Amino acid sequence: MTIRSFPAIFSQTVDQPSVPKTPLCKAVAFAASLGLSVLSYPLHAAPADGGDTVKGLYDALLSTMKNGRILGQSGRFTQLQPVIRRSFDIASMARMSVGLSWAGLTEAQRQQMTESYGRYISALYADRFDSYDGQKLEVTGEQPAPSGVMVKSQIIKANGEPVKVDYMMRRNGDSWLISDIYLDSAISEVATRRSEFAAILKKDGIDGLIVALNRKADILTATTAKACRTMGLPRSSLGYFFDQLAGLVRISEDASQELDYGIDR
Repeated sequence: MTIRSFPAIFSQTVDQPSVPKTPLCKAVAFAASLGLSVLSYPLHAAPADGGDTVKGLYDALLSTMKNGRILGQSGRFTQLQPVIRRSFDIASMARMSVGLSWAGLTEAQRQQMTESYGRYISALYADRFDSYDGQKLEVTGEQPAPSGVMVKSQIIKANGEPVKVDYMMRRNGDSWLISDIYLDSAISEVATRRSEFAAILKKDGIDGLIVALNRKADILTATTAKACRTMGLPRSSLGYFFDQLAGLVRISEDASQELDYGIDR
């Protein structure tokens, strides 16, 4: 798994040299397109319980990781986005992450925020779960919770170190959807995002947050781009959250290139 400091994802510069259109390159591109179609996930029946939802997510993540280099950044995003959207309660997570400001939004703004949040989450997973080095993603059990079911799991890094990841599941019709994630039974993804989004909401409002999320999703999924350090999220524990969630196994190639979320250091 390629390791980049998570704080850099909002302000990283992605350089990719142009590739001559030789027969070999065309063959590689054709093979990649075949791989993308072969690896596409069919529609699934509604999971019987919360554990099935998490297992389905983990199966998709492992498959994408194992084929990460063939798929490339945008290919992984294409592969994972439908899985993320059917596994997560995106609307609920977006609402909770925005917090009290949600009540004052128009219906159009709520829809735009939910859409941008879904793109952003999908882009993050495609970026962090990018290659396979022997990691294991396992569901270890589940227990009742006041608002649904808590599914217990662990991500075992290539070095054997386990990271506990718990999923709060809520019933939505015939499906069980992820409404929050807890790292080491303590760090809530939704609470972390709410804290981070508050800075942008205060400065730029909901429209600024929507623009920021879409821009960062575009940066993360771009195959050729030069991203400027523009409007992003403030630095906080979210970097630690996703670094651990991705099961990091080796340090950044150049730690000196780590960047802050926002414009100012």
